[in-house]
Amino acid sequence: MTETLDLFGSVISSYSRSNAIDDGILIEVPKEFSKEAGITFPVAYTVGLSEYVEPDDIAEMPGQSSDGRLWDLLFMFRMAAKTSKTPSDRLTYKVIFQMRRQIHNRKITVPETITVYAVCGPGDNGEPVITLMLPGED
Repeated sequence: MTETLDLFGSVISSYSRSNAIDDGILIEVPKEFSKEAGITFPVAYTVGLSEYVEPDDIAEMPGQSSDGRLWDLLFMFRMAAKTSKTPSDRLTYKVIFQMRRQIHNRKITVPETITVYAVCGPGDNGEPVITLMLPGED
């Protein structure tokens, strides 16, 4: 049997999940937070999704907080996972966030429904991890 190293040679470069977290490409959810939401695997979300979880203008939206928005993201994932009829390592679900948008020369707060992709795959050491992302991200 031919070894992978014989076919392809040694690894030139690799980019791990922990590298992506260190670089700010992925934002790690605190373990206590995801555990409280009923999620046992480590969770991270993309910087693109952080624009919804932690928008720059959150102070202009009364009743909104980054923790509350993160809870919504995780809770909706948990409900989608719990009600999914087909076992898979991928899941798609929707979340509604209040967002500040420019409409007719005014900034107003409007509900925005986004699609979130969840992927359960191997972490840096082969352990199961969950990554939440927007369409078109990987």
